[in-house]
Parts: sequence; C-alpha cells; structure tokens
Amino acid sequence: MDTTTLYTIGLMSGTSLDGLDIAYCHFRYSDKWNFELLASHTYPYPAEWKEKLSHLEQKSAWEYAKANVELGHYFGKKVNEFKHHYNVSKLDFIASHGHTIFHRPDIGITTQIGDLDSIAAETGHLVVGNFRTFDVALGGQGAPLVPIGDKLLFADHDGCLNLGGFSNISFNNDGKRIAFDISPCNMILNLLANQIGMDYDRDGLVARGGTRVEDLFAKLNSLEYYSRKAPKSLGKEWLVEELLPLIPSHIPTADLLRTTTEHIGYQIAKVINAEKLSNVMITGGGALNTFLIECISDHCPHTKVLIPSAEVINYKEAIIFAFLGVLRISGGNNCLSSVTGAKADNCGGNISGKII
Repeated sequence: MDTTTLYTIGLMSGTSLDGLDIAYCHFRYSDKWNFELLASHTYPYPAEWKEKLSHLEQKSAWEYAKANVELGHYFGKKVNEFKHHYNVSKLDFIASHGHTIFHRPDIGITTQIGDLDSIAAETGHLVVGNFRTFDVALGGQGAPLVPIGDKLLFADHDGCLNLGGFSNISFNNDGKRIAFDISPCNMILNLLANQIGMDYDRDGLVARGGTRVEDLFAKLNSLEYYSRKAPKSLGKEWLVEELLPLIPSHIPTADLLRTTTEHIGYQIAKVINAEKLSNVMITGGGALNTFLIECISDHCPHTKVLIPSAEVINYKEAIIFAFLGVLRISGGNNCLSSVTGAKADNCGGNISGKII
C-alpha cells in the first residue's frame, strides 16, 4: 500500500446522537498532507438506536457487549450503502471513531463501541479504530483527537473551534498544539429542545426568544471544570453529575435554552480572548446555530469568526478520523501529548483485517 496517497472512509458518531457521519476522502503527502473530500453523508439514527445509545451506560455488561457488535454491523451496512450510492470503487481502508459510552480518563477508562471486526466483516475492508485507549493508557485524556488534523490539515487558522456534543478548541502556543474541551454544547441544547418536542433548536430561534435567567447563568459559569487548566476533557458523566442538577424544572424551556446558549458562548469567548486568537474557524453542528455564533462573536469582537463550507462544517470530524487512520497506517503519530497530557506523543488505533 502506497501510504503517500490513500483513499479512506471516515466514520464519526458524536455524543449529540445526530447520526453516523461518513466522509470519503483522498489524502496525499508531498511536503505536507493535503486532502480532498470526495463524498459525504449523514445517516440519522433510527429511534431504536437513539434510545439504546442514550442509556447504554446504565445497562448490563451483556447488553453493552451485544450493542457493541450490533453497532459495528450497523456501521458496516451503512458503509456498504454509502459505497453503492456514491460509486466508491477505490478504498484502502475504513477509519472509525465509534460511539463513546464511557469517558473517565481520570481513572484510566474510555470506551467507544462499534466493533471493528464487525465493520470489517460487513464491508470486506481493513478497518482502523479504537483511537483513544492507548493515549489514556499513557496517562492522557484520550481527547480531543481532532487537533492533529487541525495542525496538519487546517494550519491557516489561528484556532479551530468545534461545536459538537461538547465544544472544543485547538490552537498553537509557543510551538505546541494545545487543545481541550471548553464546555457542553449541542448535547445539553438538544436535551432541552427535547422537552418541547424538538430534536434541536434550529438556528437557536427558541433560545433567542427566551430570557436569560441570571441566577442560573452565574451558577453555570461557576462550575469547577472551568477553573481547571488544560489538558482536560468532558464526557456525558460530567454533564449528568455536574451540570444537569443545576437546571431547574420550573423554568420555561425557552429561558433555559437562552441561558444555556449564552453560557456556552461566554465560556468559549473567554478562551478565545485569553489566547488572543485573531481568527477562528468554527465547525460542527453548532456552527449552524445562528444565535450561538452571535453569542460567541459578541464577547470576542476582535476575533474574526470564520464559517467554512457546509461540507467542512458537517464532516470535519469524520475527515479527521479518516486522517487519524492514515497516520496510523503510515506510522506517524496521531495523538499529541501537548493536547492530552499523555507521557508522549503516540500512534493509537487497532487494525482489523480485511476479507482477501
């Protein structure tokens, strides 16, 4: 396999449960890495999978193991569907992020389901995945992983901000790439939108019509996580144990959405201002939330906020996980200790065989 020019499919399933993102990419190396996004699609999760993934951390070991294998087969079938629809004929391997169920790097645990062998069995292709666990074993956070892609594929920007289930940012500081999760984002906003029968608050219109609850705004901003220094990362456990108990049930949902959206924008802007970033590229589903972008921009007027093409907004993480697979196959580091706090830069990921 020529590792200087590789065709790969990246799979990304985020904590906001929007669906499975698939990105078909061509990566080329000549002095530096370049990429072309050849095709992309999101397959929304059916209600059955949304329900299962939302509560799997509370289920038995048997149900967890069963879901791991079943999700792998589901991913593989969706890849086959994607390949057929987009006439994908050239493919060196598949790289899968999986779906995070547990993330507690403080006790050395992170788990992403979507069995690699099951994906390989369904598709017949080599599969690379399980990118986080080696870094955690080395004492790191195992997250965020996207910054290596920010550094090598999107180096023209001072900072790269992703608004997914959680918000995270990466930027250069004294020659090192620094990155960390900033705050909750779509995961909490979608949960609140669910209270009024919506999958999500499109364009932040409900939040815009609400009123900020000052007491709640202050409580959210006083959460202990925000005073920690990087490296640091967030998971669903933190959301459930630390943030959700602060959300009162008697306040109208519009006011909760307004307060929470402004809280997210405020925390993000604090980081951007502290690092004096002149321009920031924003991707992830939250980049389409007009009100959230306004909340960020209002608090950092000296920073140029850049919204890229819809394809990059929606598929940047899938693109970069495809790239992490490229680095794993080619033998380059795909995880930065300056980001995760691990003992050393490392090359993580397991490889499952293909059908010959």
